[in-house]
Amino acid sequence: MSGAPKLSICDTTLRDGNHAVAHQLGRADISAYARAAEAAGVDVVEVGHGNGLGASSIQVGMAALSDAEMLRTAKAELRTARLGVLSIPGFASVERDLRPALDCGVDEVRVGAHCTEADVTRQQVTMLRAMGVAVKGMLLMSHMASAAKLVEQARLMQSYGAEAVILMDSAGAYTPEKVREKVGELVENLDIAVGFHAHNNLGMSVVNSMAAIEAGATIVDVTARGFGAGAGNAPIELVAANLHVGQIETGVQLFGALDAADVAQERFVKHVPTNDSVTIASGIAGVFSGFAAPVRRASARFGVDPRKILLELGNRRVVAGQEDTIIEVAMSLAAEQQASSRV
Repeated sequence: MSGAPKLSICDTTLRDGNHAVAHQLGRADISAYARAAEAAGVDVVEVGHGNGLGASSIQVGMAALSDAEMLRTAKAELRTARLGVLSIPGFASVERDLRPALDCGVDEVRVGAHCTEADVTRQQVTMLRAMGVAVKGMLLMSHMASAAKLVEQARLMQSYGAEAVILMDSAGAYTPEKVREKVGELVENLDIAVGFHAHNNLGMSVVNSMAAIEAGATIVDVTARGFGAGAGNAPIELVAANLHVGQIETGVQLFGALDAADVAQERFVKHVPTNDSVTIASGIAGVFSGFAAPVRRASARFGVDPRKILLELGNRRVVAGQEDTIIEVAMSLAAEQQASSRV
């Protein structure tokens, strides 16, 4: 890796991890983990509701704290690590959410959109860049688009002023081969940095993160103990261990990463994310990892196999923000079951 840009590690425990506790991380949790992540040497600590700024709602889950409370709590613990947030147009607006977040000391904003809808990020990206704020683009559910389409969409984000584009494996559906293909195409065709955000639905989060680095990604997302939506994310402790073994340079200290993961498990990781039949089905179906909990609830309510719900959601190519479809699918499958039982 001699001569290569230093790898940047973004710790999303306090944002993606919020999915794993129904967005109920409290002040003490945020403070303790932000302090541990700072000590570990991560570059960015991303904080907020699992779906980003402005997302706290009955539909996708009410957070225990306001965006401002979460951000100020984390910022107080950071010295060298940057405070980051996720902004998805539709959840977050400029005046109501972004400007107040910046007033809380946010250093970096990631503006995300579905992998074929990068144009919706234009307003936020251009505004943030005009203000001198560090901004990156995120292509959600990126397994759903071809490498050529992702390059096209990433170039749009680049043209708006994004300083990097991160591919999100929102469904945990990637294989290492696809990671190398898609990340490699972006690296070859963009003038800005490329990153990768893994989920572990098929048990590939660490392997896929390392494959992304091999393909030229210089930004990798992690969470403590893989704490995140669905089967979780790439664990900081395992990524740090593999980087250590591979002698890949980052600012993250191995023991610091191990300590941060321990802090998280002691404080708020009640159940270490693992693979079960639901999260595996989600990965196979290519369905957003954050759907695991509402699918389980719909399954119990309507007496339908959750795996069948997920496979049908995959057939319909449902994406985050279409949570209402889960109920529709569950009701439809329940009706089919009842009709079959009467035959």
